[in-house]
Amino acid sequence: MNALKTLISGTALSLALATSALALGVELNTSTTGLALQGYDPVSYFLDSAAEKGSYKITSVHNGATYRFANKEHKEAFDANPDAYLPQYGGYCAFGTAMGFKFDGDPTQWKIVDGELFLNLSSEIHEKWQGDQANFITKADDNWPEIEDKAPTDLQN
Repeated sequence: MNALKTLISGTALSLALATSALALGVELNTSTTGLALQGYDPVSYFLDSAAEKGSYKITSVHNGATYRFANKEHKEAFDANPDAYLPQYGGYCAFGTAMGFKFDGDPTQWKIVDGELFLNLSSEIHEKWQGDQANFITKADDNWPEIEDKAPTDLQN
């Protein structure tokens, strides 16, 4: 009897997690469980000028995605104005978005430009992006409305 309850509970939990991840859609770069920024604290980039891992004990949910924070002050700042701390292009790579694709944004490859957080896929891509960032941001801003609602795999065909 306990094995059956465990199986049913596990199946229900798996279905709930899968459903919540699918409900997020493709406009946000999250894990299958809905975790954004691979668990990095979005406020730390702005207040600490650093990419800091957040705690699983200090979280907020915004637009269906879960954000973790290094401390309660960061969570409070986020909760007061989430849009001020969200990465551009749903957390996808800024360079990839400029090229019309959606690639994973690495939370350790970042830069704040004009008060906005941008992520890139890798250190090599980040370096290339910084070489002409104003142009790449303009291209990404132009591309984002066209690709926002498309799955990353659909853009690679």
